[in-house]
Amino acid sequence: MRTIRFILQKEFLQIFRNKAMVRIIFIIPIVQLLVLSYAANYEVKNMAIDVVDYDLSPWSQRLVHKLTSSGYFRLQRHTFNIKEAYEDLQRDKADVVLVVPRHFERDLVKEDKAPLQLLVNAINGTKAGLANAYAGSIIRDFNKNIRTEWLAMDERNAPPVIEVTYSNWFNTRLDYKVYMVPGILVVLITMIGSFLSGMNIVKEKEIGTIEQLNVTPIRKYHFILGKLIPFWIIALFELAFGLLVGKLVFSLPMAGSIWLIFLFAAVYLWVMLGMGLLISTFTETQQQAMFIAWFFVLIFMLMSGLFTPVESMPGWAQVLTWFNPIAWFVKVIRMVLLKGSGLANIQTYLLIMLAYALVMNGIAIWNYRKTT
Repeated sequence: MRTIRFILQKEFLQIFRNKAMVRIIFIIPIVQLLVLSYAANYEVKNMAIDVVDYDLSPWSQRLVHKLTSSGYFRLQRHTFNIKEAYEDLQRDKADVVLVVPRHFERDLVKEDKAPLQLLVNAINGTKAGLANAYAGSIIRDFNKNIRTEWLAMDERNAPPVIEVTYSNWFNTRLDYKVYMVPGILVVLITMIGSFLSGMNIVKEKEIGTIEQLNVTPIRKYHFILGKLIPFWIIALFELAFGLLVGKLVFSLPMAGSIWLIFLFAAVYLWVMLGMGLLISTFTETQQQAMFIAWFFVLIFMLMSGLFTPVESMPGWAQVLTWFNPIAWFVKVIRMVLLKGSGLANIQTYLLIMLAYALVMNGIAIWNYRKTT
């Protein structure tokens, strides 16, 4: 322990003497948290809509007003020329084009139905799907109100209607930032654990001090623990600071025990540190270590359920997520912070992560060669 303590002192001194490293560890992650939490947002609002209204009736104008006052659409152009609307759609000036045909109100009154045309710019499939869903919902609500007014229905004459009463659990305000902040925190501490630990070991190779360490009485486990523990401590501190920022800036709910988060993070970080150690055994430069670590972290991150639900992935991709440590931590941190899950709810995931840590570090230590 005395030897490890001296190595840790040396490592912390070396880290804090490097101004660039200090910025990477303490400033960049917090800036990323603040920026990404606002940027990584799938809520789509203020979509540009062109309206081609050939009817100009009171009801068509009410429909347009209902669309634009919903908050999801803003009026880009009100025109009588369909070609102008097509040009806006082709130039990405408009996301949606609503075409109201002539005699829209008359047909709705006499024939009890009237067609509408909705053209959606589907280059961005997610945005197009949401635009179509929002517009369809608003038009159906408009249709329901019009029928009620025109037929002067009361509760006794109206056709039977199923009314659904719902309540939102765990994220009652449907705030997307509350959903994203925990996942982004996982990614930030992952980068510290995998990137910096691997680069720190490879740095010894680059500057030639690894040979000097190899001829010292320091044992292999002294060297490895001395290199990994500082970043384990720093990552846990980063997690604590990130949770504080999330609470103060984003009003992040903390329904469960914070200690459960740190317990899981403590085990999870050994997985990432083991990965960084394993990468360092195959690389000779910090640049190589960084690119290889980024390759794996990027795949883990995109397949973790951070941005898209795992359930929406193909079957083979869902199987691969079983071996994705980021996916487990993203799931657990959201369960604990948003749902208030306890140890009984996450103990399976904790055991999986513990097994992952043992395997990853076992392979990394076995592959590490230190001559005496």
